[in-house]
Amino acid sequence: MTRIVVDAMGGDLGLPAVVEGVARITREDTPIRILLVGDAPTLTETLAEYHHDPSRLQVIHSSSAIAMDEDPRLALERKDCSIAVAMQLLKDGEADALVSAGHTGATIVCASALLPRLPGVRRAALAAVYPTEQRHGPRQDPFALMLDVGATLNATAEDLVGFAVMGSAYASIISDNPSPRVALLSNGAEANKGTPAIKEAHQLLSELKSIDFAGNVEGLDIPRGTVDVIVCDGFLGNVVLKMLEGVSEVVTDLAKDAYARKFLWRLGLTMLSQGLRQLRSMTDWKQYGGAPLLGFDKVIIKAHGRSNARAVRNAIKVAAKAVDRDLTGRIRAGLAPSE
Repeated sequence: MTRIVVDAMGGDLGLPAVVEGVARITREDTPIRILLVGDAPTLTETLAEYHHDPSRLQVIHSSSAIAMDEDPRLALERKDCSIAVAMQLLKDGEADALVSAGHTGATIVCASALLPRLPGVRRAALAAVYPTEQRHGPRQDPFALMLDVGATLNATAEDLVGFAVMGSAYASIISDNPSPRVALLSNGAEANKGTPAIKEAHQLLSELKSIDFAGNVEGLDIPRGTVDVIVCDGFLGNVVLKMLEGVSEVVTDLAKDAYARKFLWRLGLTMLSQGLRQLRSMTDWKQYGGAPLLGFDKVIIKAHGRSNARAVRNAIKVAAKAVDRDLTGRIRAGLAPSE
């Protein structure tokens, strides 16, 4: 069975959301076994509230957790915190992949301290899925992938090339897309646009045969979904990701306000309800659950901080799929020097 270690102590919705998502997985006909890390008495008490298969679940005690507002480096000092215990299990080979909805920085810090990087990877990359107008791959996914979104703030050209290879491998596995289109995020589509690192990465990627490189894209191409994978440094990616999340929330709030204020607006929104439902479905990141922290020799899926039980369940399934389809092996092969 594929063994997934889950940090139960993270996430904005608290421990019940994580436990319920785990309980759902144990009831499904999937070859997944869960190592659930957190305060054992609390986990055991919470698990009793949800129907689950105890034969596919093991509770592992940790006596503390890293709160969202704490310094992520504390994870290295508190050896008994949930993310540190979970990462150690991953390092020791007790698990095949890790899932956490907790402190992103603590997850990155622990992974960097405990796990070796894949050959050819100098910097890790945190990826994120985002909703797009166009659909991608044979499954017609309404999402594309962006990386880095926060793990490596300043990326060299070589780092960006590594991100491109890793993002292509992940998109290929998760979306069943044999040849994802990959692009660099820049201030113009021309090859001579962008920072020195982007221009050098463009030249390097143009010569790389292991991925389908589509050149540069601009910010307006992000929601359009003109490519499957967008590559940038972590500073820019994090700003873009937060902007996309903010715009989505503002649009939702404006629609609610309009519905409450004016009868004609309420009537119009009612008439558009089918389209709004489709938009909500298209932008529902919970169906993907999480996104990967790439570059290490183990699979790590960082679930969204606001993950509910459904999102946690799907993050676990994504992790298992990445293991079963040898994500790290594909990245290793993509970064291997060409003969």
